[in-house]
Amino acid sequence: MTAVSETDKQLLAEVEVAVERIAKVRQMMGRVIFGQEAVIDETLVTLLAGGHALLIGVPGLAKTRLVQTLGTVLGLADKRVQFTPDLMPADILGSEVLEEAESGRRSFRFISGPVFCQLLMADEINRASPRTQSALLQAMQEKSVTIAGQHHPLPRPFHVLATQNPLEQEGTYPLPEAQLDRFLLQIDVDYPDREAERRMLIATTGAAEASIEAVMDGVQLLATQQLIRHIPVGESVVEAILTLVRNGRPEDSPLPGIREQVAWGPGPRASQALVLAAKARALLDGRLAPSIDDVLALARPVLRHRMALTFAARADGITLAEVIDRLSEPLA
Repeated sequence: MTAVSETDKQLLAEVEVAVERIAKVRQMMGRVIFGQEAVIDETLVTLLAGGHALLIGVPGLAKTRLVQTLGTVLGLADKRVQFTPDLMPADILGSEVLEEAESGRRSFRFISGPVFCQLLMADEINRASPRTQSALLQAMQEKSVTIAGQHHPLPRPFHVLATQNPLEQEGTYPLPEAQLDRFLLQIDVDYPDREAERRMLIATTGAAEASIEAVMDGVQLLATQQLIRHIPVGESVVEAILTLVRNGRPEDSPLPGIREQVAWGPGPRASQALVLAAKARALLDGRLAPSIDDVLALARPVLRHRMALTFAARADGITLAEVIDRLSEPLA
């Protein structure tokens, strides 16, 4: 029998503590978010993996409530920005103002914008101008802001949950492919089932609503993110991820029809996202290492904003979900 090293024992102990905390987070979230278990899990996977998420759904599906609840339960300082066409980068990042002291001496003082928080909800991000979108997405990538030559680091942890409404696309500015790639997952928010909607109606229209409290804090979330990076990944899972991603590239794919149906495929960042997200999903389920089932479950949210169909495929009614499912078939 192989002896378990002290490092492995410590890792197991840390995993057990993290699993217990995450279970409390899921339980607390379920008190106020009804019928969106998959959305909650995918959002938690994003945060545990240290990334940002793009939430796609029609109005009224509790996207804003989800972010507010996450901020409370995870003990994070959260803010919300409603994106509009006239929103300027300074409205998000902050700006310098000229102040005059009693002595008459003038100096500039930096006033931080709403991006200086730990959990930012960018509501309807595609309604802001490309200039404003780029300012936010640069901050997401660099975890810092530079104003008038001065470097200002953002709080840690720092996560953005951006939303898009799939309806009313007039007057919107779709995110470019390079900026979409900055989001770890694209999470599609669907309508709840009948029973979940019944429970939501009863719970939200009464005299009192369920109370929630913090069960984690920012320091514990950062520690969990570091723990996930130490979780081992089997060679079979690495090979499955490489096969999945590379099969989605039309110039390299051996699968029939991909060259004709896919305009451009996922890059190496998709592979990185799948590894981290698979680790986070394993921890979410109380497992020490990810499996190929984790890769299959995360294929759609990781890949659907990192690929595009050709005009001919769209004209034939083919969807990205169908293509991704076909890419996943060799792994099943």
